Amino acid sequence: MHPHRSNGLDNLRALAIALVFMYHYMVFVSGEPTFGWASSVGWVGVDLFFVLSGYLIGNQLFSGFVAKRELSLSRFYARRALRTWPVFWLVLAAYFIFPTAMGGKPPPALWKFLTFTQNYQLQPGTAFSHAWSLCIEEQFYLVLPLVVLLVMKLGSRRLQAWLLLLALLAIGIGARWVLWNAYGLESTGKIDSYYPNVYYATLGRFDEFLPGIAIALVKNYHPLLWQRLMARGTALFGVGLLATVAVLYGVFNHYYIDDYGYPFFMSVFGYSCVAGAFSLLVASALSPHSPLQRIRIPGAYSVALWSYSIYLTHKPVGFMLKGYLAPYALSQPVQVLLITAASIAVGAVLYRLVELPFMQLRDRGVPSLFRSAPAYRHAQKA
Repeated sequence: MHPHRSNGLDNLRALAIALVFMYHYMVFVSGEPTFGWASSVGWVGVDLFFVLSGYLIGNQLFSGFVAKRELSLSRFYARRALRTWPVFWLVLAAYFIFPTAMGGKPPPALWKFLTFTQNYQLQPGTAFSHAWSLCIEEQFYLVLPLVVLLVMKLGSRRLQAWLLLLALLAIGIGARWVLWNAYGLESTGKIDSYYPNVYYATLGRFDEFLPGIAIALVKNYHPLLWQRLMARGTALFGVGLLATVAVLYGVFNHYYIDDYGYPFFMSVFGYSCVAGAFSLLVASALSPHSPLQRIRIPGAYSVALWSYSIYLTHKPVGFMLKGYLAPYALSQPVQVLLITAASIAVGAVLYRLVELPFMQLRDRGVPSLFRSAPAYRHAQKA
């Protein structure tokens, strides 16, 4: 276990990639809910990743400001690029060089991936479609430090920050309300446009980073409240678990209704509720008293460490192995085991050969987000 990593956050990151894997296994491999209800709701793993990113990046920024450090935008962007781009470019190249093997379809235009705008009007089922969430992440990394610097210059930092978070939450919910009216119901005749305009759209999903940012704000600017919360980690975990079960029940039963469409509440408020419930788990994971922090799940640390590469490659791995294994008529449990193991193995190799060397290069060349400051070591590396 790395001394600067959080066991609780690693458990959640492992959960996030497991959920995404189970959902994509159903959609792209088996065509049925192989993992039961977890297959049907597994897409919310992306929402958990968004909340985690909101906290991790927000905490890196805010803890530096509290320590009176001066943010360098060039260093911030360089560190993020060295963290996320190299392995993404490698997988992207594979999609363009071997499109048939990687997914059977040619991917969208290259410039959309290179500019991280591939999620704009993205149609379901296209090659490397799961990179849509990376696009929103990269857009988040681009905008957040600019917004934070602006707020820092406006005076009442805490008040301005909370008002801005509430305003952005209202904008996200309001945007989905408008988009639901246009694309959410079968009666509109435009329901095929729901995914391009809501599910994959930046405007429809950006507010899911906000609960994570709120956690970072409380931690750094409300220390007494943070201490009280951390002292009640078990209770916080219990509330978060109940909230998560409630929203997953809603997702499982009310996300889509045949011959009707996407219900109003789940489309307009549901994404925010999912992120809010996950934020309670993220907050509890930071407490030494939380089960998420105390319990070490075998393999969770490694899966969390490799989760980014697993996310990028698990779909083509599943696609290729499905075709390769078809003549052998293996039982479903054996096929699941082989594809799962292969997905984890590919992620582990890419982490070791691509991600880790570039992170080491980053830490040597750009050790901090801030000018004239020692290497930044207080926040878990995202």
